[in-house]
Amino acid sequence: MSSAGRALPDVGLVVAARQGDQRALDDVVAASLPLVYNIVGRALRGHADVDDVVQETLVRVIRHLPALNDPAAYRSWLVAITIRQVRDWETRRRVALNRDAGLDAIHNVPDPASDFAGMTILRLGLTDQRREVAEATRWLDPDDQELLSLWWLEETGEITRNEVSDALGLSPGHVAVRIHRMKEQIQSARGVVRALRARPGCPDLGAVTAEWDGTPSSLWRKRLARHVRDCAFCGRLGTTLLPIDRLLAGLPLLPLPAGLGAHLPSATAPAAAAQAVVPPSPTVGPAAGSTPPGAVSTDAGGGQSVVDLAMNRPRGLVPSLAAGVAAAVLAITMAVVILPDDPAAPSWAAPPSTAPSTLATPSVAPSPSARPSSKAPVAPVVSSARKGVGVWNFAGASQALAKSKASWYYTWGTQHPGISTPRGATFVPMIRSAENVTAAELTRAKAAGPYLLTFNEPDLPEQANMTAEQALDLWPQLMATGSKLGSPAVAWGGPDPQGWLDRFMTGAQARGHRVDFITLHWFGADFTTASAVAQLRQYLQAVHQRYRKPIWLTEFALIRFGGGGSQFPSQEQQAAFLTAATAMLGKLPYLQRYAWFGLPATDKDRSGLFSDGAEATVVGRAFQAAR
Repeated sequence: MSSAGRALPDVGLVVAARQGDQRALDDVVAASLPLVYNIVGRALRGHADVDDVVQETLVRVIRHLPALNDPAAYRSWLVAITIRQVRDWETRRRVALNRDAGLDAIHNVPDPASDFAGMTILRLGLTDQRREVAEATRWLDPDDQELLSLWWLEETGEITRNEVSDALGLSPGHVAVRIHRMKEQIQSARGVVRALRARPGCPDLGAVTAEWDGTPSSLWRKRLARHVRDCAFCGRLGTTLLPIDRLLAGLPLLPLPAGLGAHLPSATAPAAAAQAVVPPSPTVGPAAGSTPPGAVSTDAGGGQSVVDLAMNRPRGLVPSLAAGVAAAVLAITMAVVILPDDPAAPSWAAPPSTAPSTLATPSVAPSPSARPSSKAPVAPVVSSARKGVGVWNFAGASQALAKSKASWYYTWGTQHPGISTPRGATFVPMIRSAENVTAAELTRAKAAGPYLLTFNEPDLPEQANMTAEQALDLWPQLMATGSKLGSPAVAWGGPDPQGWLDRFMTGAQARGHRVDFITLHWFGADFTTASAVAQLRQYLQAVHQRYRKPIWLTEFALIRFGGGGSQFPSQEQQAAFLTAATAMLGKLPYLQRYAWFGLPATDKDRSGLFSDGAEATVVGRAFQAAR
């Protein structure tokens, strides 16, 4: 059993709490909070009401503890009360759905940036197949989410099968049948998750997902699983899946949000919840020496007692669990997660915008005829030497660039016509394709600065469109500039053996060519923040391990490319990804620079940061705040 499970109160403490000992009651409730939070969080799938249901559960525990006949059965009793509150919430939600069907407000599905599976991945730093299992749980039928919350805790040693049976009001045999069916659903969802993440992916899968909005659901799990079963390419991807039970064994409880643990008594706070928030004061009569009614106890670490917080605080233990998660995403590194001190929502939080249908990737430098703004650019407060942006000209481009707080930018060319470089920022030139390897372009590139980007997406016909051998033949002319050279920026497959970049780097080594850093592009088709950040980090790590050189990530965003046109997430989803991704990138020692795609936000370029020189999008505000 995990340390978190052992931290639940012993019989003696429960007895003392039943008899009115305020300190014991504080300790009992504080020790129970992590288990309650994990059950509710997973059962409600990270819904914004998680904190309210947790509080309602603790209030009932406090009020009804004196009536508990068997203190030794406290944990089973706690789990049963928690499940009852989850079911009450589901009932209220169904009533609202039936009453208000058709209104957008009823579809209060958690943002993929803040659901419970995502938090599990972020806060426990799950890797490889454990991460896939956590992601697969998003695809379950709603009725199985409640069962999952208990089974997950059973597998990690927090509760027993009998406690699961008691909580659900079913026989152990019936529970076993339901769990078997749920595990089959997760297994099929794991195959779907792996197929969607595969790079290069299955071309037929793109056609199947053409109408999918990117939100996991049981309906789409069944559709996509059918394809995975019947597809030779996708079917092979699932041949190495380990049993789910082995992957979950030994996982600790998910740590509480930062706000939830601030008042936990240090003697009883579980190790898994190093930081956590808490509940409030009961109707249980005070014991001798306890805090008088109306006074504030300072026994729980010098602040309000856990019981005081649960009973007397207005509805909701924290302003919003979703807001706390959004703040936590700011500190993600995927290997080490630093929980925030302030659970307030980030400054970019705003209602999502409608998703676009197409994207025009700039293939040439901005037109010199574009009319620049007459206003002088505002000097940026550069927040990170790594932070950059791809820029093509639009009305107010200079003002937008200055307000973005980017420390560097590029234009897919050797010049930046119509765009003024803000104070504190630098321009980095690019030799975009073979036709740009001319004496004039090379001279401009040499004069522009110490770095030179090269050959934009040579592996795509609509971009530089050249073989690795053609690039290697032209490389000596680029080396002659004396600039520090980035490798050609491939669209995908950076770490793939015998891929375009691998053939180029192997040839460069054989010919004695100098390559100072690796340049990469990455666009995520999975719009779930935790998954996208993990996939980006894995990609960068794989490239670095293969070539052992510094990396510049010069285009990245969430965009799902397909035959039916490009699909984008909501602005809020894009902003959540940008925030989490840049925080992760800042922790990678080999990642020297990154550039978001891109500065302008038009009807076609919905990942953009500014709609004009003055107005930042939701994504733009996230970029301004990024480090």
